[in-house]
Amino acid sequence: MILSRRTLLLGGTAFALAATHQGALAWDGPLFDLVEGTEDFKAASDAYVYGYPLVTMEYTRRVMTNVAAPEGMRAPMGTIIKARSYPDAAFRDVTAPNADTLYTTAFFDVGAEPWVISIPDMKGRYFLLPFLDGWTNVFQVPGSRTTGTGAQTFLVTGPGWSGKVPDGMVRLKSPTSMVWMLGRIYCSGTPEDYAAVHALQDQFKLFPLSALGKDYTPPAGKVDPAIDMKTSVRDQVNALTATEYFTLLAELMKTNPAAAKDEPALERFKDIGLVPGQRFNAKAINARWEKRLPQLSFDRIMLHFKFSDGDVKDVNGWGYTIKTGLYGTDYLQRALITAIGLGANRPQDAVYPTSLKNKAGDEYSGANKYQLRFAAGQLPPVKGFWSLTMYDANMFFVANPINRYSMSVRTNPVYEPDGSLIIYIQNESPGAGKEANWLPAPKDRFNLMMRLYWPDENNPSILDGSWVIPAVSKVS
Repeated sequence: MILSRRTLLLGGTAFALAATHQGALAWDGPLFDLVEGTEDFKAASDAYVYGYPLVTMEYTRRVMTNVAAPEGMRAPMGTIIKARSYPDAAFRDVTAPNADTLYTTAFFDVGAEPWVISIPDMKGRYFLLPFLDGWTNVFQVPGSRTTGTGAQTFLVTGPGWSGKVPDGMVRLKSPTSMVWMLGRIYCSGTPEDYAAVHALQDQFKLFPLSALGKDYTPPAGKVDPAIDMKTSVRDQVNALTATEYFTLLAELMKTNPAAAKDEPALERFKDIGLVPGQRFNAKAINARWEKRLPQLSFDRIMLHFKFSDGDVKDVNGWGYTIKTGLYGTDYLQRALITAIGLGANRPQDAVYPTSLKNKAGDEYSGANKYQLRFAAGQLPPVKGFWSLTMYDANMFFVANPINRYSMSVRTNPVYEPDGSLIIYIQNESPGAGKEANWLPAPKDRFNLMMRLYWPDENNPSILDGSWVIPAVSKVS
């Protein structure tokens, strides 16, 4: 059979990626599938990419709510999770966690009725309270930037709700039944500031509308022993076969409907058995794709970090995007952010420059020493705050002797005489006199991520590219 141009366009990526899973291509492997069924395979792969956020959100919800009562970063559905301290290196529920803010978060279902969330007076403290739908879109984001820091009450409604909003509440319309409130409150990390933030967290209230005016206590959760509470969410999702994946996706889409603008994509997906509102037709999927399709499709997602056609900017070894929080029909971008930074904010609230390799294209390794230098007056321009976080190769925190996972102004770094700031990025201590500026690295490969909370929209700004993030330099 002669390879078509269309086959080659698809295969150029898929063929190169196959080696990551099989070592070498075989004629009865991905190559044969693509040659014999290019259109069906591409439609199925596109459907996988399309559904990756919703499936990942569901697995995240399961893990984070599979407890009888609140404990750590988990709580039953409809119960507020109050992070009392920053996550440590053992935390595996969400990729790329942060050590800058204390989470105040909850999963709840607005399919049956709306839910009420009340926020206390934050007394000028920086916070943001994004609400994510099942597809990871940030459909509303109360907080310091948008609604101020005074006391506020919101009514979160689901698809099709048309009741009356009680006086004193602001309606937030969720396009899906699944809602993830992913609040973040700034905290310096000192015992005194922990206590101050804890007092604010304890004043947050979340309850169904039917409980308005009543004493409400969230019911105990039901623990499902079949849910894997140890394996990371991403690994669990990636381990699903094509049939398992699409069967779950179809079920989730019944209560978490697709957006109207997704109709052209959904029309294509009918050919591979994925029809909104219906059970997945497993017979429509080639049985030979059960493992290959998820593997190759996830590799497509991850390659988008490098080959994004403008969705991700590459500056001095840093990749970042201002296409987060709201994605429209950019399904590959949405899936990528799900994979590497689930729960990402809108760019007006935060931008996340990430570096997997230095400017020369070499992977970071704890066997080397690196520095990140901000010239005097060239710190990241933000109205909130900024940080630099260390992650291992899988985007989780790195255990280290000083329990430091990120660097920022709140960690009280020491400035050079000329006003510049140097951060030492290495496995071993740079010496007692420089440890205030030390971001500990593992012995092997690692990744870096900056967070710019509430980036300044005036020049210079990362939002328009007028502020340029400096490169990480290798020290001989």
